[in-house]
Amino acid sequence: MELGLELVPKERKETISRLMQLYLYDFTRYLELEVDQNGEFPAYPGLDAYWNSGNNKFPYLFTADGRIAGFALVDRLLRSSEGQFYMTEFFVMQKYRRSGLGTWAAHRLFDMFPGDWKVSQVRANAPARSFWHKVIGEYTGGEFKERFNPRQGNPSQYFSTLSINRVKK
Repeated sequence: MELGLELVPKERKETISRLMQLYLYDFTRYLELEVDQNGEFPAYPGLDAYWNSGNNKFPYLFTADGRIAGFALVDRLLRSSEGQFYMTEFFVMQKYRRSGLGTWAAHRLFDMFPGDWKVSQVRANAPARSFWHKVIGEYTGGEFKERFNPRQGNPSQYFSTLSINRVKK
């Protein structure tokens, strides 16, 4: 399978918007999300900022053999004690889960944005937490910290890509 990762230009932002509907559907297992009378989930808040905020937000599409397979939204955190980069959203379509695409895409993004990272999950989403423990653990050789948000209880993993001695695949 040939894997790809591409920065999404403004002309294609609707692609991310449509994929966000599938992403939000997945979250109905963990959060109280409802569709409107047209069968749509609410628009993702702040999605337009990924094309309008300068150099601090990065929308990416993942592809497998030239077909869209998922997306990631990465934020550069400014003046934050939480780190320099935040994996704001990360979605792999079910067809491509457990194929290695998600691990490959996450590792590529970590390589592209060297620095201190934060990756969070909804507390109830045990599959996502397992995925991120595995992906970050492999990337860092187990060198990450996990903390829980005191209000919502959601877990976040913190790590630096700068201290990683990894062999590029």
